[in-house]
Amino acid sequence: MTSIDDVMIEITPQVLLKAYACGIFPMAESAEDNALYWIEPERRGILPLDRVHVPRRLARTIRQGGFEVRVDNDFHAVIEGCAAPRAGRRSTWINGRIRNLYADLFALGHCHTVEVWDDGELIGGLYGVHLGRAFFGESMFSKARDASKIALVYLVARLRHAGFELLDTQFVTAHLARFGAIEVGRAEFQRLLEAALQNRCQNPPGAAGGGDGRGAGAGPGVGAGAGAGAGAATAGLRGLRSGNGAGGPGGTSSAAAGAASVPGAPGSAGASPEAASAFSLLPSGLAGAEVLQLVSQTSKTGCSTA
Repeated sequence: MTSIDDVMIEITPQVLLKAYACGIFPMAESAEDNALYWIEPERRGILPLDRVHVPRRLARTIRQGGFEVRVDNDFHAVIEGCAAPRAGRRSTWINGRIRNLYADLFALGHCHTVEVWDDGELIGGLYGVHLGRAFFGESMFSKARDASKIALVYLVARLRHAGFELLDTQFVTAHLARFGAIEVGRAEFQRLLEAALQNRCQNPPGAAGGGDGRGAGAGPGVGAGAGAGAGAATAGLRGLRSGNGAGGPGGTSSAAAGAASVPGAPGSAGASPEAASAFSLLPSGLAGAEVLQLVSQTSKTGCSTA
């Protein structure tokens, strides 16, 4: 297994986005290990957005309310919660480099949080990456019963409202399987990913074009560039892949160059200056019954503008 450090790559938010466009994501062995490894599982977990199952007891909890859901409110608190030790897990794969990279993606408008608050305390949430009409779930945490599950349901409602096509869970756990998560092969995942990156549509009535930095908008041309340029990015990153699902030897330096040179890469000068993003189309403060309705029906409300 070859880590990013083994070949002295400087991994930037732009390289990271192009890796996602190829179906690859980074992980660390532990919080103490500064190395990162490229991962591409043979079997990939996804949660089909048109077949999400909300357990009856959880649906009742969401209808009853008594909590507050915020979006993109406190990234650092969410990733801290995701990295914290918990029962049955003594270590985490979220190291300092992961924290910094995804904080940069958050500033660029490509990383998002869904947070569950109770009486001013963050009790659970999740974060992930938005690119085109795909959302890549990274991690979730819970300090109170059902908090992470509530965040997941609210995420699905937001994605469906905005016309997203793919929710990548990376792997399938028993927790996610209860919601309908399934495994697909690498080739099938690539097909779904390419479709989600290429398909775009006009903003729904009343929505401004593009994306602001805090919502989910890419820089000019990023959505189209990630889709149309996926072939070039894949060619550049191919050397990172191996049958074991981790970065293999060889080709890594050219991978960084190939990813960075893909047309449509976002600039590094800050967040996109464009207006409201697809991820932010759904208003905050929706009642639980409205959220559940969005999850259980086909959305015709909007589409991704990234």
